[in-house]
Amino acid sequence: MVVNLLSQNTQDHRGASENLKNLEDMCQHCSPITPMQCLSICRFYKLKNELRNLRNILDNPNYAVDFFNVLKNQTRFRVFQIIANGRCTLVKVQQELKNIGTKHSLYSISDDYIQPLITVGLVTESLGKYSATLFGLSIADLLDGFDEFIQKLPVQSECYEETLLQLLLSGSKSRHEIQQVLSPIVASRILKRLASADLINLPADRNYVFFHKSKRDPTLETLTNSEIKVYQAIPAEGVSADKLANIVGLSQRRIYNHIRHLKGKKLVFTRKIPITYNLTRDGQKIALILHNLSKKVEETWNFTECITPSAERVYSTNPYRLK
Repeated sequence: MVVNLLSQNTQDHRGASENLKNLEDMCQHCSPITPMQCLSICRFYKLKNELRNLRNILDNPNYAVDFFNVLKNQTRFRVFQIIANGRCTLVKVQQELKNIGTKHSLYSISDDYIQPLITVGLVTESLGKYSATLFGLSIADLLDGFDEFIQKLPVQSECYEETLLQLLLSGSKSRHEIQQVLSPIVASRILKRLASADLINLPADRNYVFFHKSKRDPTLETLTNSEIKVYQAIPAEGVSADKLANIVGLSQRRIYNHIRHLKGKKLVFTRKIPITYNLTRDGQKIALILHNLSKKVEETWNFTECITPSAERVYSTNPYRLK
């Protein structure tokens, strides 16, 4: 039941509240002989303590950035997988890393790899042994395939790449839509970085201004031979200036000059079609993983907000409960 509480979809507050009420009733009717018995065997006590600590961690306004940066380190990711598979000592973690061809000192494993996992609430330490928290276990279930893309994302960043990938998961976006989420100063750099990693598709046609014929009858106007040639070369679906110049065999400067005259006679109009960006197949895979991770963090934050005050009230009524 304890695991089900954290796994509960937190949009269903009724189900979470019912599970919590059952645990509260069980706790109120429990009569431990000593406080240490409560500390060592009470699952609700452990859950309450974990949720209290997790709530403090999640309240960090930069938590999402710290969370993704912790997971994007290849060795740290492997260490987390080792610990998530079962409780283990530092020496065991070192041995497991050696088995996959990675050698690190105990100090390095503890300081550089395990401590950051503890900082973001994925791992906990007790009596010299490390284990995944309930939150960590729920995150581990969502990481299938994540290690394939770690090298494609910057290890330490402001996570603009992760933000953009999740944004594009809902469909193609124009540069204007992207700049509503990312600063225009960084948007171009992030787009190029993701394109070079083969995670997004850059538009093949960089033109966004297209010329179209109007419904007006051209025979009603007096046109030069060059204007007639330009007008007749415009296809029904429209065309950009550079392509029109190639079709007609004129310079772009002369094309723009003729188009200006044709627009003045209301025979041609312009339409701006925004350049859009979308995800590649690999981009869709990593974006979905990132989306599920973000959703789980948000759900857990909502759950801790819901459960922690109630749990605190339960423990305040029992003198054996540690505060």
